[in-house]
Amino acid sequence: MTVFRSLIFLVVFYVVSAILAIGLSPLLLGPRKPLMAVMNFWGKMVTWLLRVICGVKVEVRGREHLPVGAALIATKHQRMFDIFGAFAFLPDACFVLKKELVSIPFFGWWALRSHMIVVDREGHSTALRKLVTDSKERMLEDRQLVIFPEGTRKEPGDAGDYKPGIAALYRELDLPVTPLALNTGRHWNVAKGFIMQPGTIVFEFQPPIPSGLKRAEFMRQLETSIETACNRLLEEGL
Repeated sequence: MTVFRSLIFLVVFYVVSAILAIGLSPLLLGPRKPLMAVMNFWGKMVTWLLRVICGVKVEVRGREHLPVGAALIATKHQRMFDIFGAFAFLPDACFVLKKELVSIPFFGWWALRSHMIVVDREGHSTALRKLVTDSKERMLEDRQLVIFPEGTRKEPGDAGDYKPGIAALYRELDLPVTPLALNTGRHWNVAKGFIMQPGTIVFEFQPPIPSGLKRAEFMRQLETSIETACNRLLEEGL
């Protein structure tokens, strides 16, 4: 039954996503705000479909730490839903994406027109400078900049491998960083046989790390906050 429900969900998910991306593509010629409204609706729709079809609930914890306005969020990355789901509860999310993703038809166009930040991971110092420049521009739009500090997806329980991009943003933007823990990998298992495991996906905001810390101390606090919370969520076995 779980396999059957998962297959139904995936079919509906891709059909709904295609209808929104293609059917509303004329919006790509207009301003950014309507695009973000569509993405917010998309995130809520996917969340609803998960619950109704697959029995996967989504819970947002630590809402008292959920930032509004210009903010920097660092989060674990386990599954695609880390992005889809966040559109449902962040006011104006801006994700840091690898450049390969913008080559995907429609997805890439929506990402570029909604001013997501695109990074060439092979660009090294040039890419880092562009990341900082683009991020400063997004802060002028009062957006919540979301970065995956490890740069790629990890399986639940894998040890952290935090890259320097987040440290550069922390220094240059001079903003607190809000760590975000999650357990999406336990339930959104498309990478492992298209199975959506029933239970509860949790996004848990941690207390923000204040600005102005030395790099080493900031990185230590960030990794400890995210990894400790993610491991606790796994132990809860939701």
